[in-house]
Amino acid sequence: MPEVTSAAAATPAPRGFTLRWLDRIERIGNRLPDPLTIFVILGAVVLVASWLAAAAGVSVQHPGTGATISATNLLSAEGLRRIATELVPNFAAFPPLGTVLVAMIGIGVAERSGLVAAALKGLVAAVPQSLLTATLVFAGVMSSMAADAGYVVLTPLGAVLFAGIGRHPIAGLAAAFAGVSGGFSANLLLTSLDPLLAGLTQPAARIVDPAYVVQPTANYYFMLVSVVLVVAVGTFVTGRFVEPRLGTWSGNGADEGGEASLGTLEPRERRGLLVAGLAFLAVLGVAAAMTLPADGVLRSPSGGLEPFFSSLVPLILVAFFVPGLAYGVVAQTIRSDKTVAKMTGDTMATMGPYIVLAFVAAQFVAWFGWSNLGLIFAVQGAELLQASGLAGIALLIGFVAISGGINLFIGSASAKWAIMAPVFVPMLMLLGYSPETVQATYRVGDSITNIITPLLPYFPIIVAFARRYDPQAGLGTLISAMLPYSIALAIAWVVLLVVWISLGIPLGPDAPVHYLPQGQAS
Repeated sequence: MPEVTSAAAATPAPRGFTLRWLDRIERIGNRLPDPLTIFVILGAVVLVASWLAAAAGVSVQHPGTGATISATNLLSAEGLRRIATELVPNFAAFPPLGTVLVAMIGIGVAERSGLVAAALKGLVAAVPQSLLTATLVFAGVMSSMAADAGYVVLTPLGAVLFAGIGRHPIAGLAAAFAGVSGGFSANLLLTSLDPLLAGLTQPAARIVDPAYVVQPTANYYFMLVSVVLVVAVGTFVTGRFVEPRLGTWSGNGADEGGEASLGTLEPRERRGLLVAGLAFLAVLGVAAAMTLPADGVLRSPSGGLEPFFSSLVPLILVAFFVPGLAYGVVAQTIRSDKTVAKMTGDTMATMGPYIVLAFVAAQFVAWFGWSNLGLIFAVQGAELLQASGLAGIALLIGFVAISGGINLFIGSASAKWAIMAPVFVPMLMLLGYSPETVQATYRVGDSITNIITPLLPYFPIIVAFARRYDPQAGLGTLISAMLPYSIALAIAWVVLLVVWISLGIPLGPDAPVHYLPQGQAS
């Protein structure tokens, strides 16, 4: 593993106020215990807080159903029984665990056969150096088409790409993470998130207008333009703040996967890439044949795409494994089935620390949900904004801040929106804003803090990726690297939102900005 000095000490040049401030955040963050210990502590805090909140009779009314949400005491006999009996199911059902481990089987073969390094060499040769960062951020934004796969696939590749061309790998990881997580709501195409949110917005809108329809394309125009914004901001922040602060990369461009420094492609690598490309196209062809026909294997009986979306992780495994195998055979890095077995085994061996961390994180996430504390925080935050007396654009900006704040405690976009939509959609409709505008505002707030919350389920795996290059990397390293992205995205996205609403530009097809209380959209 290459040696690298800590981010704060890598550059001897004089540092301005902003870089010194980020250095201080990193030092404070890295003085915290290991992420494993932090999740243990957080779990203990949830247990005690649930007991105190239940004893105090803390409760709120669900704005959508009217049901009373009370704090649940996890230290009661029933709570302790649930903790003991569901310890293993919590771990087995932890969403990122299966996604990461299954995808890494295919990625491990592609990585260790040399396909990833060869493909990155080709990318470096094809894309001008000045556009590499923008290309990486853009790829991160577009990765939301494959749900959460970008966290597992693209962030480590961003680090490999930067290390291979002599740039700091953690800067590459940060740029990719900014695109994947900070730009999760933006895309050139509709993703599974669009119909999911629209399905929650429509019932909330019908509290005011029983005939109102919210389409999955409700925010398409706004999110399409947001792609440009996220790419521009991500590129600027990487070059202006992140890389200067991290300093010069002193490693040799190789990590535990064995990637060599990127250079020119050798003939055997070119042949391997050609065959791997054909194999990848074959995999895509098979996937398309199973998905596009109305009666396809990856279609539901009603013709829906739910089976396809549920199969994305296995498809990613195959999409990396088959081309990786093809490349290895042609490039002669794979000579037998034993080589493939060793590649997959070695890859899983590197995931040991993450598996242990996932076990502890899974318990914390489950306990936090059982306690109802997250729901209570969300409802109380909504009530706080309602009582603030803000109006117009100021109210929307306040809504962005509340959404971003709640996102630090509840990671799921749909879970938060299920609580917030019945409160804010009717309220803002009566103030003249369409449900589509309210949904777009929520998506901005939800996105800007994704990259700085340790409670994001994939945050631990990003820290693990960073430690492949800097063994001393901790929560402070990642948060200090991502905070400039979060602040810059918040400023730029809010400005775009305000300008968009002020000009009255439709947010999507048949998705106006303004709404008239009598039911006629302007």
